[in-house]
Amino acid sequence: MTRKNYVYMKKNIEIFYKSPFFLGLTIGIPFCLFKILFGGVAFRIGAAYSDFFLTLFGEIIIFWAGTDILMNFGKIFLDILHKENYFEYCTIAQVGRIFQKPAVFLALDTLLSFSIICFMLWSGWIIRLTVFESYLWYFATTLNLISLSLVSLHIEIIRSRESE
Repeated sequence: MTRKNYVYMKKNIEIFYKSPFFLGLTIGIPFCLFKILFGGVAFRIGAAYSDFFLTLFGEIIIFWAGTDILMNFGKIFLDILHKENYFEYCTIAQVGRIFQKPAVFLALDTLLSFSIICFMLWSGWIIRLTVFESYLWYFATTLNLISLSLVSLHIEIIRSRESE
């Protein structure tokens, strides 16, 4: 492969990895699924124990995650159509636009999503998922981790190639 072809291919792969299609599909949608599943479990536990606040908390999380998943699908759809979009991947990052810091708020949403994952695992709530919900959890985890691995592999291949 010529140097020119390599640079062209590298640039196109980097553009793809930074595209709303790739980011929404492999990070945004999985994080939304984690949030929805967490909210569903919180709602069910709250309902089972007649805990109004936990039930309400679950409903709020589900609404938040539902809004975020619509935003991610919107970004993906607009990216496929090669149209510009005027909204972020999630509601928290959208609020960050008010302060001209959507990336900081997106990082906060990422922290909250990872915290939800950890809470589900460490609290034992993960076992309260239905079989279908468990498969959604596996799907989200797989998509998220495989995409991370692909990006890491790409970065290492580029580093290796550039050090030759």
